Amino acid sequence: MLELKFSHKISEIGETVWDELRPDDFPFSRYAFLNALEESGSVSAKTGWQPLHLQFQDNGITIAVMPLYLKNHSYGEYVFDWAWADAYNRYGLDYYPKLVSAIPYSPVCGTRILTKQDPKPLIEVIERMLPQLCKKLSANSWHLLFPTESEQDSFTASHILKRKGCQYQWFNKGYRSFTHYLEHFNSRKRKSVRKERQKVEAHGITHQHFEGEHISEEQIDIFYEFYRMTYLKRGREAYLNKAFFTQLIKDMPEHVLLILAYSDQQPVAAALSLKDSNTLYGRYWGCFDEYDSLHFETCYYQGIDYCIANNLQRFDSGAQGEHKIQRGFEPVETWSAHWVKEVGFNQAIRQFVEEESKEIDLQLQQLREYLPFKK
Repeated sequence: MLELKFSHKISEIGETVWDELRPDDFPFSRYAFLNALEESGSVSAKTGWQPLHLQFQDNGITIAVMPLYLKNHSYGEYVFDWAWADAYNRYGLDYYPKLVSAIPYSPVCGTRILTKQDPKPLIEVIERMLPQLCKKLSANSWHLLFPTESEQDSFTASHILKRKGCQYQWFNKGYRSFTHYLEHFNSRKRKSVRKERQKVEAHGITHQHFEGEHISEEQIDIFYEFYRMTYLKRGREAYLNKAFFTQLIKDMPEHVLLILAYSDQQPVAAALSLKDSNTLYGRYWGCFDEYDSLHFETCYYQGIDYCIANNLQRFDSGAQGEHKIQRGFEPVETWSAHWVKEVGFNQAIRQFVEEESKEIDLQLQQLREYLPFKK
């Protein structure tokens, strides 16, 4: 008999059970990543991410798990529903708390329902049980953020609202070098990228790549100060604390790449990415002083260099950023699924996401026209 069980800490489930259910080497779904978020305090009830990880158990045996959080805000999600919350508020209704199945602070598509079995029957259980689950947990809605396309397609119940988004990703089409990559650009865009790289060289800035096991404590300190500065410049504290990054690099070093930029042998910027056997995931960046084109070089061009050298097929550079298109990052669809308890808002939100989806389809079509590649 299938039973659903909630855990307030991922450690209650355990690393062995969790990781044995992972269908691939996607780093963000690893126990070590999610546990580092919790152990560091970056994810907790205090930060508005109360873990309630869902286990599917068959006769006491866990056959699937899904990251799940009870939230009282929408920060750190990157699928924006602030307008929905504002509409609720105008009508005197509570939008929060809500349930979110996602990787905190990580707008990256990947498997959300971890199982070695066919996930479709489990998705059908979720669709059927959502009203009862939300009532049990005093939640007013449920949101599945950045699932895989196949997971998104498996949600077919009429009460599930399906939403599209857009990100920009680089694909390795057998490039032998960055120079070979630029040969596929039209002349004007190729000159523009070369000029940006030359500007960084003219500043005397060089870059070094460090794999997880070779990242020192001092380098973690340096990176974290850069990363934290990115948020302080906007007048707020960083989502993630240094303890998270220290534990991340300690527990899953094979998934971590640190790129440091130097001027006169002194660090001036840093980018920390995660990786698996197929993809580089650009995630965290920071600098103290602004140099022309340094962000593009450190966060994009160095990552492309790394992908080509290490035969990685994709570079997921994170959320937003139409400026990535002219540098060869292609617009791609992202997905999310939603259920709201308030029947009166269901139809209004459905109409919103349907119109939004049409706009995104048109946007994707138009954006592809701006790619720098030769026609």
